[in-house]
Amino acid sequence: MNTTELPKAELHLHLDCSLSYEVVSAIDPSVTREEFNIAYIAPPKCTDLADFLLRAPKGIALMQTKEHLAMVVKDLFKQLSADNVMYAEIRFAPLQHLDKGLTPYEVVQATEQATAEAISETGIEARLILCTLRHYNEAQSMETVHLVKEFEGTLVAGFDIAANEAGFPITAHMEAFKFAKTNNIFCTAHAGEACGAASVWETLEHFGPSRIGHGVRSIEDPSLVAHLMKHDIHLEICPSSNVQTNVCDDYLSNPVDKLYKAGISLSLSTDARTITDITLNKEYEKMKQVFGWETADFFKCNVYALQAAFVPADIKANLVTRMTEKYKEILAN
Repeated sequence: MNTTELPKAELHLHLDCSLSYEVVSAIDPSVTREEFNIAYIAPPKCTDLADFLLRAPKGIALMQTKEHLAMVVKDLFKQLSADNVMYAEIRFAPLQHLDKGLTPYEVVQATEQATAEAISETGIEARLILCTLRHYNEAQSMETVHLVKEFEGTLVAGFDIAANEAGFPITAHMEAFKFAKTNNIFCTAHAGEACGAASVWETLEHFGPSRIGHGVRSIEDPSLVAHLMKHDIHLEICPSSNVQTNVCDDYLSNPVDKLYKAGISLSLSTDARTITDITLNKEYEKMKQVFGWETADFFKCNVYALQAAFVPADIKANLVTRMTEKYKEILAN
């Protein structure tokens, strides 16, 4: 099995953490390859998630104009094409891109427009998820979720809460998720990464997302695993990122395989392509080498991803059909 040839869906992908050296040097020609490797890519093992996230501001600083936002989007689609991605959901926090005078609306508008153009150019189906951040206040969270509502009917498809869950209470964000639920906005939420299973329980209870970003530490509570299965809560798992943020000691100890074999709906993603220095092709190859995953396993997880995707039912059905046909061809050969 050549994992590079496998069609893929990616649900957990941060736009501002996935800039290639090509686009970084195009925006800021003073950045050398050596500097990029040191400042934009984290070491293979960080102290924790907070340490890992120290690299994110480098990319964000280069995404402060409409032109640069568009360049980063187009750059990411090149990476998706190389990974044979059929469907992707790309997330970012609009309020982080206001340093040069853009309004939050203009940030989302420029990113959405660039995404539409990239879809047309590449044939890759994609949607955008707007993120609030754990350290934001209630007003910032509400502003972000209202943007999702404002862009209803466009490629903006959902709402997320990201950043370090450790040390930041959920209270500032409960109204935003309540608004999302009232307005039928798709929601996902980071949890079970920096903090354990209790953070997943808390997130499910107070935010009510249909998906959990990461969620690998759900394995620590069998009753939570049973709950995720019963309610079909999808986990967006990023194995290499989990090792790098020190959630797991090494790849083999990542709970992804145990969660998959327990029957949890989950999929594989890169999380932060630049900071982790990873591609989805490399992630699949690691899963194959470390856990012995075969074509049928990757197919199952990609169907899980598409079933959990933030798109209307007809588009979802079409994507599942296309994915199934492509895997049938591969399995037949």
